Parts: sequence; C-alpha cells; structure tokens
Amino acid sequence: MSIRVLAVASECAPLVKTGGLADVVGALPAALARQGIQVTTLLPGYPKVTAALQGGQAVHEMPDLFGGPATLLRGKAAGLDLLVLDAPHLYARAGDPYLAADGVEWGDNGIRFAALGAVASLVAGGLPGAAFDLVHAHDWQAGLTPAYLRFAGPGRRPVLFTVHNLAFQGKFPLSLFPRLGLPAEALSVQGIEYYGTIGFLKAGLWYANRISTVSPTYAAEIATPDLGMGLDGLLRGRGADVSGILNGLDTADFDPAKDPRLPARFSAADPAPRARNKAELQKRMGLPQDPNTLLFGFVGRMTWQKGVDLLLTAVPTMMAQGAQLVLLGTGEWGLEEGSRWVSAAFSGRVGTQIGFDEALARLIYAGSDVILVPSRFEPCGLAQMAALRYGALPLVAHVGGLVDSVVDANEAALALGMGNGFHFAPVTAEMLQAAVLRVTRLWRDKPLWKKLQANALTSDVSWDRSAARYAALFREMVAGAG
Repeated sequence: MSIRVLAVASECAPLVKTGGLADVVGALPAALARQGIQVTTLLPGYPKVTAALQGGQAVHEMPDLFGGPATLLRGKAAGLDLLVLDAPHLYARAGDPYLAADGVEWGDNGIRFAALGAVASLVAGGLPGAAFDLVHAHDWQAGLTPAYLRFAGPGRRPVLFTVHNLAFQGKFPLSLFPRLGLPAEALSVQGIEYYGTIGFLKAGLWYANRISTVSPTYAAEIATPDLGMGLDGLLRGRGADVSGILNGLDTADFDPAKDPRLPARFSAADPAPRARNKAELQKRMGLPQDPNTLLFGFVGRMTWQKGVDLLLTAVPTMMAQGAQLVLLGTGEWGLEEGSRWVSAAFSGRVGTQIGFDEALARLIYAGSDVILVPSRFEPCGLAQMAALRYGALPLVAHVGGLVDSVVDANEAALALGMGNGFHFAPVTAEMLQAAVLRVTRLWRDKPLWKKLQANALTSDVSWDRSAARYAALFREMVAGAG
C-alpha cells in the first residue's frame, strides 16, 4: 500500500540546518521511499531554501498570511520533493532560522511557525494538486499543525508528531492567541495552554493522533519527572500512542570508503588505511604521531547537556594513562575556556579547536580510537553513530539513544564476541573517569580491541530498520483513519 506523507519541519539538511532535526528530515524520505512511502516536505521559505528550489511552481496564493502575502511553491531541491512557504515578511531573513544577528530569538517566532502549521493544515486538508494520506510534523516549530487540523473540520488527515528534543518547547505569551485563528476552546489545559503560556510542543503532544521520539529509551525517559520537562504527565496519559524509533545515519554521506574529506579511505573489509587518518589527526592537532597512544576525541556542542564539564574533569585521568585528546566544538563560554585551558595545561597531549569544521569532524571520527559522548540526556545522538561508522569506539553515558545504539563491551558481551563501545552510569565525573580506566585497560589488549573495532565498523547505523518501523506506523495510522 503506497502512502503519501506530508512532512512539516522548520529545517532540512542540507538546505538549512542547526541540529539533528535537519538530518532526520533530510535523510528519512529516501529511506521511506524504499518502503513504498512517498514524502513531500513542507519548509519555510528561507533564502537558502528558495534559492535551492528547482522548477518551483506556484500552487497556491495567500494574499494575507499573518500579516503579508505568501505563495506556496512546489519543486525539488537536494533530491527532495518540497513544498516551500514563500512568505518574505516571515522568512526572508539571513542567517539562523530562529535567531537574529545578535543571537536573540526573532520576536515574531510564534507567528512565523504558527503560519507553518496553518499552511500545513491547509495543504493536508485537500489543497488542489496536493493529496496526502498522513501528516508527519516535527518538533515545536510544527507543533500547531495538529491543532489546526483538529479544528479544520471533517476529513482531516491523521498526524504523527515527532519530538526530537523535549527541552525545546516553543513557549509564547497568551497575548499571541487572538492572532492564531484557533477557536477559544483551544486555549485550555486540554489544548495549547501550558502553564500560563501557549505551548507549541504541548499542542503537538495533545492533538496529534500518535507521538514518536527519536529512540526507545528516550521515549521511556520523557515519561518520567526527571526528564519529562513538565510534560511527563501528558506523555504518560498518551500511553501506547507514544513510540520510540531510533534515528539512523545517512550512510551514503557518512561512508569512510568514499568520504572525500579523509586523507585515507578505508572500510570494514580493509581497515588498515585508517591508521593514516590517526597520524594525520595527531599532526593537525599538534600531537606526537604515535599509533600506540590511545587517542580520545570529542565532536559536538560544548554544553552542560553534552556533559563537557564532566569530560574536562576526566582529562587528568586520561593524561595519567598516557592518552591523547582532541576536542572540536563550540558552545558555552566557560566550557570553551575550559577546553582551551586543558589544551594549554597539557600542551602536546591535548588539542582543541573552538568552532566547527566538517572536514576536521570527519577526521576525528576516522582517526580517534575512542569518541566521548558523556551527555546528561541525549534523545538520539549522531556522534556515536558516526563514530561506529568510522571505526572509533564510542564511550557514552547510559542515556537515551546512546543506550539504544551502542553495545557496551562488558564481560557478558565480550564472552559472546559482542560489544562496539562503552557505557557509564550514573552520569557523573567519577563514573566517567572509571570508564576511561576501563577503556585504557581494554586498549592494551590489541586482538580484543581489533575485534571491538570490527564490531563497530559492521554496526548497522543506517535508516533502513527505522524507516521500516515508521512505514509500519504510518500504515497502521492510515488504516485506523479509514
């Protein structure tokens, strides 16, 4: 049974990206196509998106969409079927899709993404030339989509609402409500009202037919007070309507056998050239080129959530074991400074680059022996999957999608020839340091390490299994709606 899905999102790789949401929205359609699911993605008409649109045709004109004219365009970009909401008064702004040049959120973000949800409802409701069986809305920016569809009248399409990170909820003042065009009954606890605000994410959770998040463990975690961010009661109330489907990695892009960014390409069948990448990484980061020195790496945002403060406290333990460390990322000022400090304190053994450099990130994955992911919470995570794909063993906190994608090399796993990384719990500095010691002991057993690395390189981190789960859920929802 072929199903036509309207995906609704605020970003999509490679067109516009601030985080993992874009990676999912950009990669999932191709994987779903192999399952017989046709996806068209509705995006805001940011300058980068409209510039990339190929063969754009106007399919609907809106003389006044929340304060200005707008046109719905259909076309293709980056191999994706797109509908683009070309509304210059809302989206024709350079730079970040959510923030002004001074780093402050655009004051009209509530209206900008209410418009996205309202147009999604219009399209899904049967706009001429746009027939869909189901709507897949992503994160708070598309959170009003299920609300608009709920009040659109008969014939509305079922909605799957996917939460990529519950910490980002899209809360706006109640004064916004009269401009939304929703009926008064929507502004209630059993609706979009959320602790005296309008909650876009809450609206999605309340009105969607089904809810998913990006890993099974995170789906369980967000139903608890500790990680539910004030929404755990609602999520527990939705019960079996909530699913956890692990994200995948775009393995065509993340492919060590073809990656043009790498000094030496390699594969699971021929991992030997990987050693050259380690040597090049050590050279680039000002470290001695020694294949026998254990090299830890970190790529990501330098934030409290990502546990970078815990990582920094573990540096002396790494150094005491004779290891090296490379750090790449940007984020909170204090953690950036801490990274610079350890690099200076352990000059020639720790290399730090503040900022982001995709080529260097790939080299860190392809040249490090271990990738550190000590996140306090992690809905899914990309770094550990990239590490596995490139043959670095992930050392991860026992949380969220990290649990679901990394098999801990504990005694039971080792006895079965399994394990492709390492877990630590609870998420404390002391337990991370203990995990570092465990890793360094295993590193000294070269045949064992070679086996673990082979396990990593052959791990299935593709979208295929996850796309099959989405396809099954979509079919169930469409059958139920019929």
